[in-house]
Amino acid sequence: MAELSNREPVNDWHSDLDHFDPDFVADPYPIYEDLRGQCPVAHSDRYGGMTWLTKASDVAAAASATEIFSSRRTIISEVPTDRLGLVLPPINIDPPDHTDHRRLLLPFFTPKATAEWEPVIREICSGLLNELQGQTEFDAAAEYAQEIPGDVTARMLGVPLQDTPQFRAWLHNLLEIGPTNPAVARETTAEMMDYLLQLTRERRSDSKEGDVVQYLLDQNIDGEGLDDDEIARTLFLLLIAGVDTTWSAIGSSLLHLATHPEDRRRIAENKELIPTAVEEFLRAYSPVFIARVAEEDTEVSGCPVSAGEWTVLAFPSANRDPELFDRPDEVLIDREENRHSAFGLGAHRCLGSNLARLEMQIALEMWMQQFPDFELTNAAPVTYSAGHVRGPRAIPIQILA
Repeated sequence: MAELSNREPVNDWHSDLDHFDPDFVADPYPIYEDLRGQCPVAHSDRYGGMTWLTKASDVAAAASATEIFSSRRTIISEVPTDRLGLVLPPINIDPPDHTDHRRLLLPFFTPKATAEWEPVIREICSGLLNELQGQTEFDAAAEYAQEIPGDVTARMLGVPLQDTPQFRAWLHNLLEIGPTNPAVARETTAEMMDYLLQLTRERRSDSKEGDVVQYLLDQNIDGEGLDDDEIARTLFLLLIAGVDTTWSAIGSSLLHLATHPEDRRRIAENKELIPTAVEEFLRAYSPVFIARVAEEDTEVSGCPVSAGEWTVLAFPSANRDPELFDRPDEVLIDREENRHSAFGLGAHRCLGSNLARLEMQIALEMWMQQFPDFELTNAAPVTYSAGHVRGPRAIPIQILA
């Protein structure tokens, strides 16, 4: 893989955008603003051809037009994921076939079912915070934010918490290295599938109530139970969707509070602000963009989109579109009307949004209870992940009180 610093630099974001460019990784928002204002449908020849949709209205329309913009490829890569055999239901399946696969998972992620995870999440956060008690300087991303969704996912799968570092390593290889290194993508995919197939087979012979593996073993589509491969692929999707995304969102929230003392004080004094603050953090620092594939030559806002090209639904840009939001670049933690698309739009809107919100709210509530006053240190820079999921991977902080 070419390291980010060795990649061909971008000379024109309107015609040569590269989401792995270091400037984009460090701060994409000025780039998105420029694109929305001048050329909301940007094109790039990289990765076999990409069209980036940056306005909220265009993103919403494309998300709904599943017959034109297919979900069979959602992660931009040098070798498309469907050629690697990586088809993950329901995210890589278009309606109407998609419907049964999504309906299969819905009961596991209803608000009522999600609420049952609250004691588990609180136990995880409490354990992490106890380990940080007494420390005055540490990395809030590595020692808190990244641990929470990994541990929740391990509990959901019914596997040891010791497996969570392997989850993060796999996802780093798959989402940050794999898109430009097909060999790493293939190797990582094979390792993950082997792990999840073995887990599925073990659970078939030794049932364990309450986890998502057993839940899937008990389901059927059209009267037929799911085979091991179908279950493993669904678990693969849950791993991708539930760890890096939520970790990034929690990290962005903590980073905002570390750099905005007025918001930090307001939340410390009024925990009731946390739910609306979480929605605003999701809007302003949306961690994910997703890709589609144009199934035919078409147009978006009068701009041509060629069949077979990646079409990028840039949710982070849509969520700062002034046509949809007042003061879009300001983070207003008491913003009440907040129709953001951080969890996607249309048929493929994130199934786990209830769980992600719950993790974020509990993580922030318990953090602020123990560490109401903190700020960034100058010891090391804040760094971000590259690719489809962007979030702070290092947040060096010092506790002030």
